[in-house]
Amino acid sequence: MPLLTVHNLSIAFADNIVVDNVSFSVDKGEVVALIGESGSGKSVTALSVLQLLSGSNVKLSGSIMFDQQELMHTSARFLQTIRGNRIAMIFQEPMTSLNPLHTIERQISETLFYHKKLSKKAARARVIELLKLVQLDSMCQRLGAYPHELSGGQRQRVMIAMALACEPDLLIADEPTTALDVTVQSGVLDLLQDIQKRTNMAMLFITHNLPIVHKIAHRVCVMQHGHIVEQGTVKQIFSSATHPYTKLLLNSQPSVKRIPISKNAAEIFAVDGLNVEVTTEKTFFSRKKYISILNKVSFTVQEGHTLGIVGESGSGKSTLALAALKLIRSTGKIVFSGTSINALPTDELRRLRQKLQIVFQDPFASLNPRMSVADILSEGLKAHNIGANDAEKTKLINQALKEVGLDPKISQRYPHEFSGGQRQRIAIARALILNPSLVILDEPTSALDVSVQAQIIDLLIQLQLKHQLTLLFISHDLRIVRAISHHVIVMKDGKIVEHGETEDIFAHPQSEYTKMLIAAA
Repeated sequence: MPLLTVHNLSIAFADNIVVDNVSFSVDKGEVVALIGESGSGKSVTALSVLQLLSGSNVKLSGSIMFDQQELMHTSARFLQTIRGNRIAMIFQEPMTSLNPLHTIERQISETLFYHKKLSKKAARARVIELLKLVQLDSMCQRLGAYPHELSGGQRQRVMIAMALACEPDLLIADEPTTALDVTVQSGVLDLLQDIQKRTNMAMLFITHNLPIVHKIAHRVCVMQHGHIVEQGTVKQIFSSATHPYTKLLLNSQPSVKRIPISKNAAEIFAVDGLNVEVTTEKTFFSRKKYISILNKVSFTVQEGHTLGIVGESGSGKSTLALAALKLIRSTGKIVFSGTSINALPTDELRRLRQKLQIVFQDPFASLNPRMSVADILSEGLKAHNIGANDAEKTKLINQALKEVGLDPKISQRYPHEFSGGQRQRIAIARALILNPSLVILDEPTSALDVSVQAQIIDLLIQLQLKHQLTLLFISHDLRIVRAISHHVIVMKDGKIVEHGETEDIFAHPQSEYTKMLIAAA
């Protein structure tokens, strides 16, 4: 008998059906991947296994059998013996799942006290053992640390330690690696695989990252609009998929799409010896310290080219983008179209920024929630006195929305009314409406589904061709960087460790750090 059997599961919020007659099973020691785009019903299905969906407007029907015991509509007391003990879950975003008021030790110990009835001393010993298991040896001396004091990769490993504390029979991992750097992601996957094989633990792995599925899963279930449209072994799905949606997902993987370029193009942007330092607060007992974030960074970009900037979180990629646009204080030389912008007066720099635009990583955070799309796009027009009157501004707004594949009718709607991909298109339209020469894109696809990622990349290529744009593309996704970039710089600890043509970097990396990034990806 399978360890977990989900049969004809349907879930509705009020009258909105989000999961419709879903059936699948997970055997002991098996890894089943549940894949699909955002909104397909993956996470809701996972939450229903642990009966974590509640509220008067939630309607569930069907059957969820775990070890031949029905979990649907069972008692809360019985579920408490299962949750965190025999079935554990790694939630998608550790920063929102970990309690910000509790220490790491307390949060990992909680299930040990409840399910295993361990003493405080025994629980601490088990916590240290778990931290070492998830390769957080350094945290063994920092058991009193809080979630905000940890990096994203460390928080994710703490979540894994919590989930593994009671050695569950089934682990549900909901997008456990989505926002992690490639090296951290690789480490987390290797860790889960190792533990799964050693303990014969079953795993339901939810993701939209197909290379991860290929690496870790035995079987795959493909979800679309609340239905499982196809399921089979990894080999069957990746080599002979039959459903059009599965084929769409497989074909959405990045392939080389960079536009043809002239090697004799004029230099449009140059950075020479760029430095950024931050200072620590001076106290009575210590002097003010200077910490280097960027250290003597230099590069050039030719007109119409795309420069990919890669590296792990904390390598200085986003700081470089902000410093290059003079949005933060820096030293060194920055030249745009032959003009040094370091010492430009504020008014001249503001006028120049029409030609230097940026698309930020999180469009939901960078778009003002109180402003309509029309207001967001018109802000730049007003700042640079573009458009003689309201009618002309409206015409430019409608044209910008059409260029990024959006209906101008949405101009009176607000950011929260759009999907992640639509919000990213609005952010791109905001940059392009000013007719820039150079656009910096800071992780523009990191949180998007693979099919939406492909759409955004195709859009950028089309716009680059149409407007002869020069792009600085920042990402930790090496597959996308390889697909779109003509040249690549690799950053580590605020320095450039390697720089060259894209295919040279990927085919013949010189630095050990670049080799590690490529191997991890």
